[in-house]
Amino acid sequence: MRFDDRFLDDIRARLNISDVVGRRVTWDRKKSQPSKGDYWACCPFHNEKSPSFHADDRRARYHCFGCGQSGDIFRFLTETEGVSFPEAVERLAGDAGLSLPERDPEAEKRAKRRGSLYEVMDLANGFFQQALQSADGAAARRYLRDRGLSQAIQQEFGIGYAPDSRNALKQFLASKDVSQDDMVEAGLLIAGPDISVSYDRFRNRVMFPIADARGRCIAFGGRALSADVPAKYLNSPETPLFSKSYLLYNHHRAREPVHHGAPLLVVEGYMDVIACAAHGLDGAVAPMGTALTEEQMQLLWRMNDSPVLCFDGDGAGFKAAGRSADMAMTHLKPGKTVRFVLLPDGQDPDDLLRSAGRDAMDTFIRSAKPLSDMVWSRETENGVFDTPERRAELEDRIRGLTRIMTNDTIRRHYEQEFRERLQAFFGHSSGKGSNRRAGGFAGKAKAGGRKAAFSVSRSLSQSPLVSSFAAGNRSSIISPRNAVLLMTMINHPVLLDRHDDAFSTLQFDQGELNKLHQVLVGILAEDPEQNASAIKDALVRRGYETLLRRLEHTLASVGLWQTREQADPIDAEEGWRQALALHEKGAVLRDELRAAELALNEEATEANFARLVEIQHDLESNEHIHALIEGFGALSGQ
Repeated sequence: MRFDDRFLDDIRARLNISDVVGRRVTWDRKKSQPSKGDYWACCPFHNEKSPSFHADDRRARYHCFGCGQSGDIFRFLTETEGVSFPEAVERLAGDAGLSLPERDPEAEKRAKRRGSLYEVMDLANGFFQQALQSADGAAARRYLRDRGLSQAIQQEFGIGYAPDSRNALKQFLASKDVSQDDMVEAGLLIAGPDISVSYDRFRNRVMFPIADARGRCIAFGGRALSADVPAKYLNSPETPLFSKSYLLYNHHRAREPVHHGAPLLVVEGYMDVIACAAHGLDGAVAPMGTALTEEQMQLLWRMNDSPVLCFDGDGAGFKAAGRSADMAMTHLKPGKTVRFVLLPDGQDPDDLLRSAGRDAMDTFIRSAKPLSDMVWSRETENGVFDTPERRAELEDRIRGLTRIMTNDTIRRHYEQEFRERLQAFFGHSSGKGSNRRAGGFAGKAKAGGRKAAFSVSRSLSQSPLVSSFAAGNRSSIISPRNAVLLMTMINHPVLLDRHDDAFSTLQFDQGELNKLHQVLVGILAEDPEQNASAIKDALVRRGYETLLRRLEHTLASVGLWQTREQADPIDAEEGWRQALALHEKGAVLRDELRAAELALNEEATEANFARLVEIQHDLESNEHIHALIEGFGALSGQ
């Protein structure tokens, strides 16, 4: 029986080669890197003492550097167990949870036909590339030059041009003995009973060939050069070769650099991918103008455990990010997640790279938001939760999001994460489920228990600054520490030269501050020489005037004068360093607290409880240290 290529690819996508091969070998713990899908063992095909056999989950291939044996999961079974190829497919399909397709002579004929369609697509690809270099391609070459694409990058991506003609490609393919039926089936020609004369689908467009995972041309995307056409971008239709939901643009090129450590960056379009490659970001892919699908998400996770999804920073980009977050949450597995980058309003990766360069994009990638932050921001940003009913509605929405998670372990950890965020957000327990421990040692603790351990923090209310810090997680209150971290860089951008890495990677508990921070990073990257007034004007134009006033009011209310534009930069830097130290220490302690709470949930021992109380005390001490910033302002005067 001949199996459909798509069926075989589906099996490969569902099974890691390390799992199949791992049934017959023992992976070397020192040399293997499971987090990168990289495994080493002594070869099962020849006797050896040191591991030279390599399995790569991202490529779905194995290779022995000793004897030269290599292949995929199907060949491994045929070589190690002596089974036939159909038997190997049948066994692995069962492991993958797939039913074998019924033998279909017509389907086998279609499979043979697809083989000829690859040849048709290669001919068309060559025609478009040649047309780009012709006299008719002058406008297309000028467009590419204006977009900053060198001749080398054009050739690397096989960019071409579809002439402004109804039959130029049709005539060329006909001269190569390609039938009209094949042209139509390949998606290159438009024909039908109501069309008297068939015509080329792509006309007067810059052409981007789309390849499958093996690098074979299977479709095209075309960018119109005329302004009066209905569709700026036009993709090939679904064909026997092309199903856009199962593919990522540039997948075949990105796998190698991602395997060697390049960030896996998911952008929205062809030009974004190519612009990334032109600036050395070789791990960029795109879902070709569609919302990210489950199948594409699985492809991404085979390449990298934590791909970065990059969206324009406007309203449409924020909504698209939210849709991708929902899809990812449904399919999360331990160790598999996504991160998010929202670019400055009105910019896509191509715009940012051309205007600010690679360093600016790297800064955004380093500060990418975790999935939990993205979901939380979407659910709380710009919301009003001033009544019990509205707060209950938010809590129900958050709980509903965790219910869609199919992995029990992931769901449990997200429930804990959001429960803690809700408690901090509302400033009190968010419901009967907030006490995650029942019975055992922790459940019996009273005076020395969790409530008592945190009661000390309430005694800090005599300091208005410390009180503000303690309430810093609430959406309506901005902590002075966070205000110092942001306003110091706005008023003293010269400090960015010495603190670029620390500032660009900051993460805040409040979504509105994270969004402001991300936009601010982009503004500073655009022009590091601009002054405070120019930075504030840029933020006001992007809609942050009210938030700026709130930040300034927070600082004025507690007398933190050293952030002001008129302050000496030395004083400003000292205050910023103090705020950063407190911010980083608090983040570490909160992470340790979550881990301690989880450990106590799983095993209620005296040691685990003692560790929890110790971390709680450290957190309280950190709140006391907040007064250092207040003291700095008082000692120095105004």
